[in-house]
Amino acid sequence: LVECAVFHSAFNQETHRSHSLLLLLVTMKFLFVAATAIATASAFTTSPATFTTSVPQVGGVSNVFSNEGNAHRTRRSTIVMDGKANAIRDRISTVNNTKKITSAMKLVAAAKVRRAQDAVLATRPFSETLQSVFGGLINRLGGEAADLPLLTQREVNKVTLVSITGDRGLCGGYNSFMIKKTEARFKELTAQGIECDLILIGKKGITYFKRREYPIRATYDCTQNPDSKQALSISEEIINSFLSGETDAVELLYTKFLSLISSTPSVRTLVPFSASEISQQGDEVFQLTSENGNFGVERKELDVAEPQDFPNDMIFEQDPLQIVNSILPLYLNGQILRTLQESVASELAARMQSMQSASDNAGALSKQLNQEYNRARQASVTQEILEIVSGAIALE
Repeated sequence: LVECAVFHSAFNQETHRSHSLLLLLVTMKFLFVAATAIATASAFTTSPATFTTSVPQVGGVSNVFSNEGNAHRTRRSTIVMDGKANAIRDRISTVNNTKKITSAMKLVAAAKVRRAQDAVLATRPFSETLQSVFGGLINRLGGEAADLPLLTQREVNKVTLVSITGDRGLCGGYNSFMIKKTEARFKELTAQGIECDLILIGKKGITYFKRREYPIRATYDCTQNPDSKQALSISEEIINSFLSGETDAVELLYTKFLSLISSTPSVRTLVPFSASEISQQGDEVFQLTSENGNFGVERKELDVAEPQDFPNDMIFEQDPLQIVNSILPLYLNGQILRTLQESVASELAARMQSMQSASDNAGALSKQLNQEYNRARQASVTQEILEIVSGAIALE
């Protein structure tokens, strides 16, 4: 009985030890499977804090996507992108910022066009009154006015060209068209044996012609808001050159404003004046409009100002010839101011179109880069999934 009791006790202990070992093996296998499952699931977690990665600098830009939209804040990828994808992402950000800048420059140019329009309308009453008084005096004097120095036609041996360009770029072909027009006119007159020199308005034209050593008489800046003081200094230079005999004619080359998408380089003779042209020349004004978010221009032709009626028995305190001689410099000043304003309006319109084209191109480039970025990202995600699946298969 004692031996049976001892054997039974030993058998129970061995059985208990076997059960404990088997339970330990089952527990270890369960923990291994659970750990594998957790590691696999953690690859697809959506916690933003889990995937905080350091984005390397590409082109000197870092933390490009720190201000992403709310949709992307709750959906972060665990994939560490390669250098190519990061470079594309940085370029997308740069292109979008450029698009914002060009769009803002377009709106600024539109506001300045409206300001130029208001300036033209503000000077119109003075021009009408001047034209009316001049026409009345010419009718009163008849042929006597032809003896005035500024109205005298003489043999042309030397011509001064006044060329108006811009001070800045980013306005399409505005400056290059005007420079080419000036060069062509200079060569045309030189081929005819007529000596020429230049009066340049605008930094772009000044830089171009100075480098090529053209004969330059005077230079002036072309501001975005031309005023009568600037026009007066230019007109005084022209009148002094003509009256002193240094030049026999002065031609003005400027950009005629037609619309927001069209402008034409034009040439006109400033001095000597033509009495009939002054008294019979009409005028036109433009007005910037907007419809359905698009800018436009409305042009309005203005009739010639009616000559003021001066009766034959009217007594003038000064000689009418002296009055006409005093009006001509004022008329020249007004014409130069008007052409400056029209050239500035043409430059701003060209800048509007250039910035619009740049914004459209930036939008198209951004769309293309986004497609390339998405392809690279999808390729990286697919590669990571394949690696996870391969690792899980290897553990089986």
